[in-house]
Amino acid sequence: MCLFVILLFFGPRAGIVLWWLFEPLRWDTTFSSFWLPFLGFLLAPWTTLMYVLVAPGGVNGLDWLWLGLAIVVDLASYSSGGVYGRQRRSVQTG
Repeated sequence: MCLFVILLFFGPRAGIVLWWLFEPLRWDTTFSSFWLPFLGFLLAPWTTLMYVLVAPGGVNGLDWLWLGLAIVVDLASYSSGGVYGRQRRSVQTG
C-alpha cells in the first residue's frame, strides 16, 4: 500500500529507489548485476518495478501479462511526452 502511494505521488523512479533501500535482498535475488536495474531505472521504470515484483518466484502465467502492461505503460509515457510537446508548441506559435 505504501509503495502504491509513493508511485502515485512521486512516480516509478522514486518507488524503485525506496523499494531498493528498504528491501535490497529482493533486488539482489532478482538481478545478478547492478547495470540491468540501473538501465531499467533510466529507460523503463514501470517494467523494472513489475519485473522485481513477479520475477523472484519465476515468471509464468499471468506474470507475462503484467510485464506486458508495464512495457506498454513505459512506451506510452515516452510517446505521450511527444504529443504534449507538439500541442504546446502549436499553441505558442499559433
